[in-house]
Amino acid sequence: MASIDLDKVLDKAWADKNLTEVLAAPVAALKGVSDRDGELLQEAFGVKTVADLAELKYVRWAQALAALEAAE
Repeated sequence: MASIDLDKVLDKAWADKNLTEVLAAPVAALKGVSDRDGELLQEAFGVKTVADLAELKYVRWAQALAALEAAE
């Protein structure tokens, strides 16, 4: 099972939320992602939520490429 330290990846306002709430949150809920970054992601890719970002095909492609490189 995967685990993650939510305090390290979420802004403080979101760290005590449940996973369903976090996935429905705007991408600015992620530590280091500004409201402006969120606006730009929405304009460029239609990404509004953390879940949208996780499902973005370009993110998945990049993860797959990194995994392939790590397996070499």
